Parts: sequence; structure tokens; C-alpha cells
Amino acid sequence: MNVLEPLDITCWKGPFAPEILAKAVDALEGGRVMYAPQLHFELSAAEGRFLSPECLDGKSKNISYRPDSGALRGTSCQGSHRDLLLSMLQRYHNRASELVKALCPGYGDHLQSGFTSFRPAEVAGRGTSWRQDDTRLHVDAFPSRPMQGIRILRVFTNVNPHTPRTWRVGEPFEQVAAKYLPDIRPPFPGSSSLLLLFRVVKARRTEYDHFMLGIHDRMKADQAYQSRFAQNEVAFPPGATWACFTDWVSHAAMSGQFAFEQTFYLPVAAMHDPQRSPLRVLERLSGHALV
Repeated sequence: MNVLEPLDITCWKGPFAPEILAKAVDALEGGRVMYAPQLHFELSAAEGRFLSPECLDGKSKNISYRPDSGALRGTSCQGSHRDLLLSMLQRYHNRASELVKALCPGYGDHLQSGFTSFRPAEVAGRGTSWRQDDTRLHVDAFPSRPMQGIRILRVFTNVNPHTPRTWRVGEPFEQVAAKYLPDIRPPFPGSSSLLLLFRVVKARRTEYDHFMLGIHDRMKADQAYQSRFAQNEVAFPPGATWACFTDWVSHAAMSGQFAFEQTFYLPVAAMHDPQRSPLRVLERLSGHALV
């Protein structure tokens, strides 16, 4: 199973040749991982101090920057160190935004920026519940933030100078959905309104969100699936950048320390081929509209 689409690029802004643009969009929408081994995000000498879990606040597993509000969370840094950390995450947000808009110009005006994250903690060996354990194969779905069909696109960069970041990548989404969807009961009538009334969710949870959460949970809870079904191990080397729709690519982060992650949201209608989306696949399998 060919899960990687290598791109020979070294700059974030482009411009890129038409064949590169075509490869990038087809890889993302086709459920592969767009992989740029020579696209580096360089840290300054001063920023090198953040290659340590000591910059975490002791409660969080990552440091997050919120582009919409400018908030920085998850860090113990104060004063000038905090300012430098904020500047670093802002710079990564800008670079990742430039990259996606240059490689996928059709997405440009439709993209919404989500959190920018820096992950200084080692993935392997971190204690957590099975539902939050990202070393288990899963597709992304958020319990408290219903996506209502909107795509989740993420850009990653490994800034560890010595060690790769290792993933497992599983089978295509349609196969995963066909396996688990028949066992997921429809939501109870009125449950969406109750969840919103009691502020369990930040927006109305649609049938799409209900089924995506069900698939996410069943994947992670199914130990036989985790160990036996088709999957590839991928080691992203120091300096590499990669991207994928994480609601579409079955993935698990197995090991690694010191990585950036930028989340974007994209309406299905802005895709080159909306039929290659979880929403359209689940609607085909269920036989009715889900949003």
C-alpha cells in the first residue's frame, strides 16, 4: 500500500510547478500522506532552548497557539522566553498557511486556521486512556467540537535534530467505515439539542459527527484491528514535513519528540473532488444525508 506521495520541494511559499500542484491535491484528497523530506522549519539558536519538555506546564502534552485570539497555552515559560515561544509558533502557522495555499490554490480563501501545536514530549510511553491514546490507529473526530462534515487538514514538521517521528498508517477510510458503520446505532432523537443545551458540544452534533466519533472510538477500542489489519510503519526523518487529511487517513503516532502541527479546516464544497470526503462516503454507505 503506497501511503506516501513524496514532493521534491524546499520552500514553503512556492511557486510550484503545475505537476507538483496536481500531485499534492491528488495525494491529499486520495487519502495519502503528502511528504516533503527536504522542507525544513529552521529554529534559531535561541529557539533551540524549547527542544525540551521543560517548556511544558506540567499538565499539557503540547503547547498550543490559537491564531484567532493570539492565546498561547500549555507552557510554563514566562517573560521574554514566552514571547520567543509565541513568535516561533506564529512563524510556523504562517509557513504552513503559505504552503497549503501555494500547493492547493483552490483551497486558499476557504481555509480556516485551527490550533498551531508544538509537541516537546515523547509520544511513546505516555500514559493515557484508550480513547485519547494516539498510538492507536484512528481517524480524527472531536467529541466537543462537531465538524458537521468540514474536513480536517494537518501539516506536520519533525524538528527533532536526531530522531525520526514514527507513524502507522492504516487502510483507506472507505474500508474502515464499511467495517464499523453497520454497528453504530443512529443518535437518539433530540440528543443533538440536549448536548448543545448542556454545553457538552460547541455546535450542533450532526449524524455525521455521531458516526465519525463512533468510528474513532471503535477503531481505538478494537485491539484485534490495531494489531492485525493492513498498516504501514512510516518514519519521518529529522527536518521532514508532511500533511494529510487526518479525518480521512487512518493514522497513529507511535514515537517521536519535538514536532510542530498546524490544523486547518476546509469545507467539503471547496475540495477538488468532494466525493473523496468522509461525509460523502458515509452518506453513500448510510443511504441518506448526514448534515
